[in-house]
Amino acid sequence: MKYWRAPLDTNEIQVIRGKVYIIKDRCKGCGYCIEFCPREVLEFSKEFNVKGYHPPVVKSDGCLNCHYCELLCPEFAIYTKEVEVVEKEEHAG
Repeated sequence: MKYWRAPLDTNEIQVIRGKVYIIKDRCKGCGYCIEFCPREVLEFSKEFNVKGYHPPVVKSDGCLNCHYCELLCPEFAIYTKEVEVVEKEEHAG
């Protein structure tokens, strides 16, 4: 039993999604964005950038556009933008 209650307005809340953009050649491979991402969206890549570091790559689409990775990055090599969420139409019949 993880959660035994749910907010009354759960169906009315629209969850904001984001898309992560990484400037690979600016990254110095510190890993702050990977370590502290609340949704664990990032991981180290296997490739090297021009500086010889492993920049992060996006491993899942669970970004909530919290901008935390932007705040942590000392090289300003990562940013997020809000993504328009398209709701599926339900057809009756």
